[in-house]
Amino acid sequence: MAPSGPPLRWGQLVAIGVAAGAASGLFGVGGGSIIVPALVIVAGFGQKLATGTSLTAVVPISAAALVGYLGADSVDLARGGIICAGSLVGAFIGTRLLRHSADRWLQIGFAALLVATGFRMLLGEPITSGAGALDAAAVGALLLLGLAAGVLAGLFGVGGGIIIVPALTLLGGLPVAVAKGTSLLAIVPPALLATAQNRSVGLTAIRPALVVGVSGVVSAVVVATLAVRLDGAVATAAFAVFLLVIALRMAYAAARPGTAA
Repeated sequence: MAPSGPPLRWGQLVAIGVAAGAASGLFGVGGGSIIVPALVIVAGFGQKLATGTSLTAVVPISAAALVGYLGADSVDLARGGIICAGSLVGAFIGTRLLRHSADRWLQIGFAALLVATGFRMLLGEPITSGAGALDAAAVGALLLLGLAAGVLAGLFGVGGGIIIVPALTLLGGLPVAVAKGTSLLAIVPPALLATAQNRSVGLTAIRPALVVGVSGVVSAVVVATLAVRLDGAVATAAFAVFLLVIALRMAYAAARPGTAA
């Protein structure tokens, strides 16, 4: 089932991709927090189609940004793999929920969580001074983190990095750069799974997604290479501000009639 979608301006899609790639490289996210509202506001997509298309575009963008962090040895492969396992299950659940209805109050609650996390990162210190051992409790926590990130990715098309990065930084004690690289590792496989599911029910537009995704590859690699050199405090503050901006965007979207996913 192929989605029809609105008439497309390819230059706009390229610009969306470049911006999303830069955000992915800088913040360790998939870029969906930029892609989804841009597709709705600029390209005229419906909320659900924008969400599914975003998850498809996230794949090449996140993979490209991941290359930059791998090159700087800023990826925790073990933790990323565990989170990814949980995210695959979560993405399956989230994309199923997307087919029906998304509760506006869920969007508002998620925005509130982002606000609390953003202020916690701006005002607080990490709970631990370094990553602890991967014991049973830690593995379980990482699986639950992945599950939550996957559900939110499937519902909102945001990749999941907006909760993976702060969780790994604040609760897991990872340096910000490593948390971002690890987040990107966990994002790609669930986004592929979500794409396959959304494609089967017409909730992704493949050609626009590829234009956005491929357009973001270069900016993702370049910015990721620079981002790993950022001072930890600066990187933390920048990510916190990013979360607050996304929270405001989500709250505004939730408050508008007819914008719930």
